[in-house]
Amino acid sequence: MTRNSCIIASGSYVPERIIPNSWFNEQLGEDVDTWLQENLTIRERRWMTKDQNVSDLCIEAANRALDMAGLKAADINLLIISTDTPDFISPSTASVVQYKTGMINAASFDLNTACAGFVTAAETATKYIQSDSDYKYVMVIGAYGMSRFLNLKDKKTATLFADGAGAAILTATNLPNKGHLASDLRTRGEYYDFMGIYGGAASHPASAYGFNEEDYRLQFVKKFPKELNPIMWTDMISNVARKGEFEISEIKRAFMTQININQIRETMDNLHLPHETAPAIMAEYGYTGSAAIGMALDISLRAGDLNPGDIFILMGSGGGLTFACNAFRM
Repeated sequence: MTRNSCIIASGSYVPERIIPNSWFNEQLGEDVDTWLQENLTIRERRWMTKDQNVSDLCIEAANRALDMAGLKAADINLLIISTDTPDFISPSTASVVQYKTGMINAASFDLNTACAGFVTAAETATKYIQSDSDYKYVMVIGAYGMSRFLNLKDKKTATLFADGAGAAILTATNLPNKGHLASDLRTRGEYYDFMGIYGGAASHPASAYGFNEEDYRLQFVKKFPKELNPIMWTDMISNVARKGEFEISEIKRAFMTQININQIRETMDNLHLPHETAPAIMAEYGYTGSAAIGMALDISLRAGDLNPGDIFILMGSGGGLTFACNAFRM
C-alpha cells in the first residue's frame, strides 16, 4: 500500500493583548477604523507583550495540537516551524520549541517562505512521511510575530499585521481515500524587493552598515499588482484539483492567506465556489501571516466544519513572492 500523509490534529494560539482599531485612531490622529472594517473586515488584532517571543506562541499552539491528537510531546518525530519573524537569526526557533515542549525525539528545523510557510511546511512534512517510515508523527507550525517589526507611524503596515501561531500534526496513512492529494509550489522571485524586512542579516548587518531603524522594520517598498493573488490562487487551486483528480466543486473548505478579504472572495468567484468555502479570520485577528492558514484550519476543525471524506485546500502566498497550495481529504 502507498504510504501517504494526513492531518490528524491542529492547535492555534494568539496573545491575550488586544489592539482595537480605535487604538490606531488615537495614535495616527485619523479614522482608520472605518476603512479597515469596510475594506478588510478588521476590527482588532492581537500583539505580543514585551515578555513574549514567537517561540512562546508556538509552544501554546503545539500543546493544543498535542491535546487534540491525544499524543505526548515525545511522540513527535519531526518539528518544522515556518516563520519570517524568528526569535533569533540563529539558532532556529524550532530548536527552542523542541526543547521547551519536551519533544525529545524530534528532529527540528525552521523554514521561511514568508506567509506561504504553513503550507510549505505541511508539504515538506508530507514528503518526509511518504518517503521514510521513521517519521510517524510530524508537527508543523506557522508562527508570526510581526508586531515587533512594525513602524507604528506607517498606517499601511501597522494597522494590518498581527501575531499568532497555528499548528498541525501529520501522520502516515495507507487508506486509499484519505490524506494528501496533490500540491503546487511556485516562486515569483521578481517581486523579492517589493515587501520585506531588509536589515539585520548578511546583506545588511548592523555591525557593518550602522543602525538605520527603517531597515529593521517591515516595509512595503513597491505596490504589488492587485490582480496577482487571485490569478495565482485560482490557477494553483485548479491545478491541484486536476493533479489530485477531484472536481473543484468538491472542495469543502479553502484555507487561504488572509491578507485581503476581497482577493479571497474574487478567487472563490473565479472557482464558482461559495464565499463561505474560504473562512475569514481577519476581523478578530488581523493579518497573522504564516500563522493565518493554520489558525483558520484549527478553528474549522474545532467547529466540526470538516467530516471524513471532505476535501480541503491550503493556499498560501507570501513575500518573495512565494506560493504554496495543497489538498487533503479528511
